[in-house]
Amino acid sequence: MVSPQIVWLRRDLRLADNPALYAAAQAGPIIPVFVLDDERTGDRKYGGASRWWLHHSLETLAKSFGRHNAALILRRGDRVNILADLAAKTGASAIHANRHYEPWWRKAQGDLKKALPDGCELELHDGNYLMPPGTATTGSGTPYKIYTPFSRALRDLMPPRDELPAPETISQPGELPPSDDLADWGLLPTNPDWATQMAQFWSIGEDAAHERLDWWADHVGEYDEGRNLPSVDQTSQMSPHLHWGEISPVQIWHRLKDKRSDGWRTYESELIWRDYAQNILCQFPRYPEESYRDAIDDAKLWRNPNRGHVIQEELEAWQHGRTGYPIVDAGMRQLWAIGWMHNRVRMIAASFLIKHLLIDWRHGERWFWDTLVDADYASNGVNWQWVAGTGVDSNMFPRIMAPLSQSEKFDAAGYIREWVPELADLPDSEIHDPSDKCRPSDYPAKIIGHKEARERALEAYRAMKDD
Repeated sequence: MVSPQIVWLRRDLRLADNPALYAAAQAGPIIPVFVLDDERTGDRKYGGASRWWLHHSLETLAKSFGRHNAALILRRGDRVNILADLAAKTGASAIHANRHYEPWWRKAQGDLKKALPDGCELELHDGNYLMPPGTATTGSGTPYKIYTPFSRALRDLMPPRDELPAPETISQPGELPPSDDLADWGLLPTNPDWATQMAQFWSIGEDAAHERLDWWADHVGEYDEGRNLPSVDQTSQMSPHLHWGEISPVQIWHRLKDKRSDGWRTYESELIWRDYAQNILCQFPRYPEESYRDAIDDAKLWRNPNRGHVIQEELEAWQHGRTGYPIVDAGMRQLWAIGWMHNRVRMIAASFLIKHLLIDWRHGERWFWDTLVDADYASNGVNWQWVAGTGVDSNMFPRIMAPLSQSEKFDAAGYIREWVPELADLPDSEIHDPSDKCRPSDYPAKIIGHKEARERALEAYRAMKDD
C-alpha cells in the first residue's frame, strides 16, 4: 500500500497551482490539514478581520475538496504536536507544505522536522511568491535591500515557474483522522457582528479570486493612472486573495503577461513589491517590530500614547476616522467597514498618524494587523517603515504628505461622500477641507492644523538629530 501524504495548509488555500498539494497528490492518498494555533504565533495571532476571512476561505476550500469526494481536516492547538501526531497515527511518509517565511512559521518548520516519527519527512515547496526569496541577488551573491535594483534583477529572471494544474482526482486513505467543526472555532464576530459590510463587499475563495482576475484582466490597462483615484478605485482588490493563497502570483502573472500597457507594467511592479517584502523579512525577521535606521531614535521622536491620555485619544480618533481630515477619516472608516483600504489612502492615513500626530508607526501597523483582511506581516511592516522613513528603503521622514491637497489632487470627493456621509452634501469646493461655516456639527474639527503638524514634526526630527 502507498503511504498517505499529509498536506499542511496555511496561507495557500487553493487547489490549483499549489505545489505542496500537487506533489502530495502525485505521491499517494492525501490528508489535507489546516491547524489553527494561536499559541506558537505569540502576539501575532490572526486579527479579527483575518479570522473572519479565514473562516469563509476554509469553508469554500472544504467545498472544493468535497467536489473531489475528499475532506479537509481541521485541528486546533499546537501545530507541531498535532502534525507529528497525525503523521505517526496515519503512517504518513511525508508532510508537504509550501514554505512560509514569517519567524513563527520558520520556527515551526524547523521544530516539525525534528518532531516527525521515523520514516516521515517534511517536504517544503515554493508556491506563494513569483520566485522564492533569495533568488534575486547582487553580483556578489548577497540579497538586495533596495527595491529598485531588486525589481530589475527579478525582472531579468522572469518568467516565473509554470503554473501547476489542480489535481484531476484526489484520493484519500480509507480512514481519515477526525476533524474539528469550523463553527466551533469562533472565528466569526458575534455580539456584535461587525462584519456585515465585509460580507456584502467580498466574495471569498479560489473561485471568487479567479472571477476577480477575469474582471481585472479587462481593466489592468487603466491601473497606472486609476490606482491613485479613490473615487474611481481602479484597483484589482486581489490582495486578500493573494494573502490567503486563494490564487498565486504566478497564476496572475501568466494570465496578464501578454498585456501591453503601462497599467500592467505598474501592476507587475506591485507583485514584485510583494516579493521584495518577503526578501526584506528573510534578512530582518523582526522588521515589522523594529525600526531599521539607527538614525531614528524612537524614544525621542514619537509621542507615546501610553504616556498621556491626550495622545491616546488622538490615536483613537485616527483609528475611528474622527481626525477632521476627510480623506483620512474616509480611509479609516472604509478599513473598519470592509477590512480593506484603497492603497493611495493607506499612505495618506499612515503618514498622518506618523507625522501629523507623531505617533510611532508600530501603533498603526498593529491596528492594520487587526483590521485588514489582507494583513500580511512582511508587506505591512515594509509599507509602514517606508512611510515612516525608518526602513531600509523608505521615504525620508521630512517628506510629509499634505492630506488636504492630496485629497483634491486625486479627486477623492466621491470617496469621501461614500465613507463620511455627514459630509455628503458639501460641494467639491468644500468637501476636502470643510470651512467652519460649512462643517456639519456632527463632524469634528481638525485634530491639529496641517501647518502646525508639519512644523512640529520637522522640529521634533531636528531636535532628535541634534541630540
